[in-house]
Amino acid sequence: MKKVLREILNTSLYLLGVLCLVYLVIHFVGQRTQVQGSSMEPTLSTEDNLIVDKISYRFHDPERYDIIVFPFLGEEETFYIKRIIGLPGETVQIDEEGKIYVDGEVIDDFYGKEVIQDPGRAYEPIKLGKDEYFVLGDNRNNSTDSREPSVGNIKRGNIIGKAWLRIWPLDKFGFIKHR
Repeated sequence: MKKVLREILNTSLYLLGVLCLVYLVIHFVGQRTQVQGSSMEPTLSTEDNLIVDKISYRFHDPERYDIIVFPFLGEEETFYIKRIIGLPGETVQIDEEGKIYVDGEVIDDFYGKEVIQDPGRAYEPIKLGKDEYFVLGDNRNNSTDSREPSVGNIKRGNIIGKAWLRIWPLDKFGFIKHR
């Protein structure tokens, strides 16, 4: 009887340790997320399953063109995935021809699926704060992003992590290219 109790205790402790490790990995290292919608096409498509790297931004700041995940404020368990265009302290503007300006210089917008039709609030220059980022979806005309007041500038503290690895569908399995 003592041997059985000892085995039950050992197994329980082992399972508790595994659960604690899984909890730590999910909350501090990476998490799985699924893309819903076409706002990041052609880079990411609806139903793509990704692993989000939650640890690298603890060691360095997000960079231009990184694909990040952040919560949509106001909706629980709703996350957005977009590409960083503007960095803290920069000024972003989109003109009537769809060109994106950062600090008055046109940037290479080789990620955009098409020319921007509606600059939204970026029609006027947007000065980013010291911890703010301006993000766009790659499918520029089918994306709710920083051009919309409901999304606006993304605070550094709201960034969950960086899209790192596509795990589904299997024929597209691989690391996400940010640049």
